Amino acid sequence: MREEDLQLARQIVANSSVSSSLEEENDGAAATSPGNSPKPLRRVLDLSERRKQFRRTRSLNAPSPVQQFGPCGRIMKNSAMVMQIQDPASQRLTWYKPPLTVLVIKKVSDASVLAPFVYLVDWLLQEKNMVVWVESAVLEDAQLNENVRFKAIRDKLVTFKDGRDDLTDRIDFIVCLGGDGTLLYASLLFQQSVPPVMAFHLGSLGFLTPFRFDNFEEQLTSVLEGHAALTLRSRLRCVMHRRGDRKHEAKTLEADPDGDARPAANSILVLNEVVIDRGPSPYLSNIDLFLDGKYITSVQGDGLIVSTPTGSTAYAAAAGASMIHPSVPAIMVTPICPHSLSFRPIVVPAGVELKISVSPESRNTSWVSFDGRNRQELFHGDSLRVTTSIYPVPCICAQDQISDWFASLADGLHWNVRKRQKCLDELSDLTASGSEDTLDEIENMKLYDV
Repeated sequence: MREEDLQLARQIVANSSVSSSLEEENDGAAATSPGNSPKPLRRVLDLSERRKQFRRTRSLNAPSPVQQFGPCGRIMKNSAMVMQIQDPASQRLTWYKPPLTVLVIKKVSDASVLAPFVYLVDWLLQEKNMVVWVESAVLEDAQLNENVRFKAIRDKLVTFKDGRDDLTDRIDFIVCLGGDGTLLYASLLFQQSVPPVMAFHLGSLGFLTPFRFDNFEEQLTSVLEGHAALTLRSRLRCVMHRRGDRKHEAKTLEADPDGDARPAANSILVLNEVVIDRGPSPYLSNIDLFLDGKYITSVQGDGLIVSTPTGSTAYAAAAGASMIHPSVPAIMVTPICPHSLSFRPIVVPAGVELKISVSPESRNTSWVSFDGRNRQELFHGDSLRVTTSIYPVPCICAQDQISDWFASLADGLHWNVRKRQKCLDELSDLTASGSEDTLDEIENMKLYDV
């Protein structure tokens, strides 16, 4: 092979993100080819073209997220870039055109949210001249229709119905009023690019809702002016492959360089986790787990949780997993009550693909749920493929990524809350005397002296 042909081949391989093992194979073929034969070059070109058909853009070990959110929002570009990974602390929202449409999602069946909802919607209509979208079911709320202030603005609202209307590229901004479920619902509504989300804590736990409603006017004005930090919460792309479906490979590996830019019809994006369990069966689940096509292990127990870093503080945390900051590009795999004392939760890179199927020797089928919804049965011969989506949920921070997350750990989960250990000064008398009195007895003595 001529030197210029070899250089061209290497450049094509580098530009197409061909793996290092493939490069070594091609270099070996080039070394053994006789004379100036161009066959190895053609082989590299063929492999390059095939790779382009299902290439997923990545930044180091994770998919590069789309940096545009809805029609108006995107990440502000800055110099804090290492390769293709932006410093998470530098992720800030900017509007390249003023947002005009806002979707307001409120917690259902909660009377305490009605008054804040009416105040917010009225303020957005009157003060900000925005087009406000709400779900059609909101207008059917009997208590809300009794509100005099709401009656005056009811006809100004634009409605949609979940499962019927497509909101893609029609919403510039999302405001959630309630608990974490409102944010999960926003993720469900937008199965591709998600507009920036601002979540107010009016629910129970509020782990994903950092804003307080007391001064919502000031906070919303600041965000609409583009003064806000962002946390990009990654989502999992889940695709069900049914036995006998010969077309599933064509659906998954569409000729699109972004992988899931045009998702298959049976794909679902989840923000928290996908859960595979034994359902109503009394037998153990027996689930085979593959990573990038390689068999890893079989899960025997009640089931398996595959979660995002955001979901690591939800069901996975209850099952004994570690809590991961949402900016970490990773996928967590957590067994549910495994029939093995050594089966600990694991964390894998965000760019890998997990394949989950029912073991051939399993006594029963399994059941799959996506963020607690769309529960489906997984039969023998079926498989579930899970990887990180390129469409994250851009959540607006009340302070910044670090402060918001640790505040949520402290307020929502009471993380590492315990009584403080006493300093040595308070125990000096005990140390000097060599007394064997316990700390409780010392406390009782202090109370007696008082």
